[in-house]
Amino acid sequence: MATPACDPTQVADAIVLGAGISGLVSASVLLQQGSRRVLVLDEYEHVGGNHIDRTKDGYTWDIGSLIFQDDSPLLTHFPEILPRYVPIEPAWARLNPQGLVTHYPFSIRDDVLAAGALECARMAGSAARGRLVQRQQRNARDFTEHLLGARFVQRSGLGHYMERLCGLPPEDIDLEFAQTRLQWLADQAGIFNLLRRVLRSRTGSPEPPSHNQQLARPREGYGYLYEPAVRSLAARGVEFALGTDLREVRRNGELFEVQTKGATLTARRLVSTIPLDRALDLCGLEVPGGPLPTVTLISLFFSFRGDRGFVPPILYNFSREGAWKRITAYSDWYGPADGREYFTAEVIGERVGDAVEAAERDFRRHCRANGLLIGDLRLEGSNVLTHAYPIYTRGSGERARESVRRLRAFGLESLGRQGGFQYQPTARASTVEAEQALQRAPEA
Repeated sequence: MATPACDPTQVADAIVLGAGISGLVSASVLLQQGSRRVLVLDEYEHVGGNHIDRTKDGYTWDIGSLIFQDDSPLLTHFPEILPRYVPIEPAWARLNPQGLVTHYPFSIRDDVLAAGALECARMAGSAARGRLVQRQQRNARDFTEHLLGARFVQRSGLGHYMERLCGLPPEDIDLEFAQTRLQWLADQAGIFNLLRRVLRSRTGSPEPPSHNQQLARPREGYGYLYEPAVRSLAARGVEFALGTDLREVRRNGELFEVQTKGATLTARRLVSTIPLDRALDLCGLEVPGGPLPTVTLISLFFSFRGDRGFVPPILYNFSREGAWKRITAYSDWYGPADGREYFTAEVIGERVGDAVEAAERDFRRHCRANGLLIGDLRLEGSNVLTHAYPIYTRGSGERARESVRRLRAFGLESLGRQGGFQYQPTARASTVEAEQALQRAPEA
């Protein structure tokens, strides 16, 4: 999507750094607040931030498993994009430590009842101890074992998945991250929810239907999806400069100056949705305690013909081995290409030395060992994404808040998954956070 360079001769009402979901929503909110000229700058050549797709020979992949809803507040800002989504009926499964493809996030039948009476009694005792003994929680391991008990966490593979999600052992993952990312566990572990699951497992009753329509981006990709939003914003006074080389941010009295490779852009207000470390560096501010930890995500793009060994389009890896954390079969939503299915396998780079070749070898080996993807499996491409999402090691949450405070003292408003160092798994969460953050008046 080609965009003209911003006019450097005029003072803008606001500059937004980053054209991801948080950046697009920020531009919309600023317009609602009365801004007439907003500049959106991004070093990427595309809008959407880490919403990245790849297309080749009729195949179309994402770098992750990105699902939207038709009641998302994102559509309040950009109703024009709704007709471009593809309605889907997603389903999820997981490979557990026993080598079974079963229900996600856990299964009463396979994780509890199949363990036998003695192990069920041990898991019940472990769960009771977790609730009574581990009231003082320090990390993600304590959090999960308090809710579910150590024996169930081990049997279900939840601890293994947490390590894949963050590239760290659960005991090294900060409690704050666990409470944010795994809050759904508190609901899943509630006594009434567990009783409903036991009843459904015995009667074979289906899960209750979702109250909203689940959506995927169009086959044409995110550029096509967000094009109407860009047009709408441009008609209301937003100028985009993509592929912009950001050099420096300065404060000149009440104005902000953003130095790019080719111009100095000036505005009365500055909002950042780019990684905190990058924003601090641009402003000439020190990063407290060193770089904040983030995940490097390797996406392996495969095509396939044969027996894949699982039915739902999304499969999580809760087993003990294997570096991959999730498979998403996009051909279930867009249809096969030349009779071949295609999917993305996500691997946390830290587990394979950030090497695509090592990630592929490990993935193939693990699939063979578990009877998955038996047939003609071809690697069609890959993507390595740094700063995919933040992770909280011990103390990094407070370091991130200190970084945000330093930027705010400078006058810059930093928000979003990257700019606020927040794990935001959906566009809904990113939209709500941007709206709330920008309601607070900027400090002078």
